[in-house]
Amino acid sequence: MLPASRGSRPPQRPASRSCSASLSEIMDLSSDTKRKPRCVSKVVMLALLAAMCVVMLTQPPCHRRQPPTPTLFSIHERGITHVLVTGGAGYIGSHAALRLLKDSFRVTIVDNLSRGNIGAIKALQNLFPEPGRLQFIQADLGDPEAVNRIFAENAFDAVMHFAAVAYVGESTLEPLRYYHNITANTLLVLEAMATHNVKTLIYSSTCATYGEPEKMPITEETPQFPINPYGKAKKMAEDIILDFSKSKKSDMAVMILRYFNVIGSDPEGRLGEAPRPELREHGHISGACFDAALGIIPGLKVKGTDYETPDGTCVRDYIDVTDLVDAHVKALNKAQRGRVGIYNVGTGKGRSVKEFVDACKKATGVDIKVDYFPRRAGDYAEVYSDPAKINRELNWTAQRTDLHESLRVAWTWQKAHRSGYEPPQAMIL
Repeated sequence: MLPASRGSRPPQRPASRSCSASLSEIMDLSSDTKRKPRCVSKVVMLALLAAMCVVMLTQPPCHRRQPPTPTLFSIHERGITHVLVTGGAGYIGSHAALRLLKDSFRVTIVDNLSRGNIGAIKALQNLFPEPGRLQFIQADLGDPEAVNRIFAENAFDAVMHFAAVAYVGESTLEPLRYYHNITANTLLVLEAMATHNVKTLIYSSTCATYGEPEKMPITEETPQFPINPYGKAKKMAEDIILDFSKSKKSDMAVMILRYFNVIGSDPEGRLGEAPRPELREHGHISGACFDAALGIIPGLKVKGTDYETPDGTCVRDYIDVTDLVDAHVKALNKAQRGRVGIYNVGTGKGRSVKEFVDACKKATGVDIKVDYFPRRAGDYAEVYSDPAKINRELNWTAQRTDLHESLRVAWTWQKAHRSGYEPPQAMIL
């Protein structure tokens, strides 16, 4: 028999069971050590997120993008038409903005000031300081984000699109710039109009889209065969507008105005033409005449004396800027959804460059020195309009057809603004 003391011992576990239990404990311990780092990483991440939120909320407002504060320009107001005027700091655009403001439209001007004058904007702001009448946004229409933001933050009813580089000679030297600035930028404006449901477009085009027609005068049915990049870029923009207007998604009111050589200035002397000095070589003949009369340049350069015209110089249809903007406003008032109107805006009478120079000499009282040079690239001999369609459909007729009188009014402004819109510089002694 075994001793009683040995029989009272507790039974021992089998070795294999003991090993199994030890392995389980080890696995549990390993699992616990993995969970702890995960919990710690989550806590750290939450702390970082909380810290970022605190930093963002405690930043000054200028460092956070705020929603725009509602203004009179951001709402549609019954009885008031809000017009976006692109290129409204330029010669024609500023005169159009003046007319719209006088007629109680609400106006937003967008201009990058590459060709326009901040002085014209200041003159308009001084004339119409009341809230909700006029705002100016300096922006480039070639910037898609800026264009979309402008349309998103403003309640436009119509667009009057003037913004464009507009010198024939310069376009032959820098064609890509003209296609970007005119054609591509017009596409961006049109896309923004479609996105933001703006249904009325008054497009400021040019007779340069016709090129050099075989028959005179030019009608709206005259074939368009532009011969320089300026005219080609404008025609491309027209084509884009017309194609979109035919689509089912459009339902737009479109007016395209093709006008001729612009002269004159505001009869009350509030606005005028003030091209940048570096652009005078490419500028309008009226500006060159006035520069010669003021002694800014030694004389007037007439390019081309061998054209098939009565006196050998180019023949053009000179339209006063006041008449031109009147045509734009009448087009705006007559615009109808789902319809397209195309109109030539001119006097219906051609004047030669020599006739123009004689009228300028008379208006300024200065015997301007004239030098003659070979033809300028991209120019054409004779262009003038048949304004019958715009007379008939918009009841528009040019009122200021006296060349001498238009030049006299413009000369009055030029004499009072020898340094353009900027104050005269003091003479350094």
